[in-house]
Amino acid sequence: MIEKLGVVEDVRIDPSIKAYDLIEVYEKIHGFTPAYLIEAAKILATMVSDRKSTNFLAFTGNIVATGVRGLLAQLIEEKYFKVVITTCGAVDHDIAKAFGGKYYKGYFEADDRVLAERKIHRLGNVFIPQRDYGPLIEKATFNILNDLLKLRREWSVYEILWEFGKRINDPNSILRAAYEGKVPIFVPGIVDGAFGTDLFIYSQMHPFKIDLFKDMKKLSEIVFTSEKTGALIIGGGISKHHTIWWNQFKEGLDYAVYVTTALEYDGSLSGARPREAISWGKIKPKARKTIVYGDATLILPLLYIGMGYYLSKGKS
Repeated sequence: MIEKLGVVEDVRIDPSIKAYDLIEVYEKIHGFTPAYLIEAAKILATMVSDRKSTNFLAFTGNIVATGVRGLLAQLIEEKYFKVVITTCGAVDHDIAKAFGGKYYKGYFEADDRVLAERKIHRLGNVFIPQRDYGPLIEKATFNILNDLLKLRREWSVYEILWEFGKRINDPNSILRAAYEGKVPIFVPGIVDGAFGTDLFIYSQMHPFKIDLFKDMKKLSEIVFTSEKTGALIIGGGISKHHTIWWNQFKEGLDYAVYVTTALEYDGSLSGARPREAISWGKIKPKARKTIVYGDATLILPLLYIGMGYYLSKGKS
């Protein structure tokens, strides 16, 4: 019986190896993270090729500060996902970059006191000049809200984000890709960031309101009208929970791939493995599911290549 599982193969690598060949190498290596990477790539290939499945892309804001932002926009452009659930921080970074903000290659070991004196924010090993973040986001937000207020006073968040995407001329913008593909972006924690704070400040000076229940109505309609659902969930927190929370109302996800660095020993939602979601009805017992541990900025490009490989081979 064990023979049916396949044999672990020793590999040698040509430095000029092509991306698809690298996926074959990982499949031969098998242990330890590669086995989960390959399984995740196969599940994603099945999920995105299943025409009955409405697929969710959930991610945290930190990775949008890196160059992975362009890949997230690409996943939306290529119509692999019909719904995005993320954080206010993701919106912050997308707007900042879209309107000319520059993010720089830094290092974790920097002296944060020196950075503060030089008016530089540090996000991990990414350096962000203060001028390219808060003030830039505020200016862009207020200018666009002035336009929206001329149309009407009350908006849902996903509608506001489409309007921002409509006005962005940046091929790597997540908001732009979502607007062009009419993919709604839901941000349940909208006030937890620069953009959300700017919305609040603007509302104190103008007759402007947000209708969060309209976002919930839109999301519920998507969930309840979908025959099947799947999700690629990158990171944890509110974006992960909002995705699986809403899918419990239709007996859970049919496909689920988690990418995280969080562990389950402390009982946190961020560290909870897919199997735990079964007990809540958020993932179906027979769903295809897996988890890949690692930094999303390293794992996501490999997952994308792996998914493409298995789609091209018709394997899943």
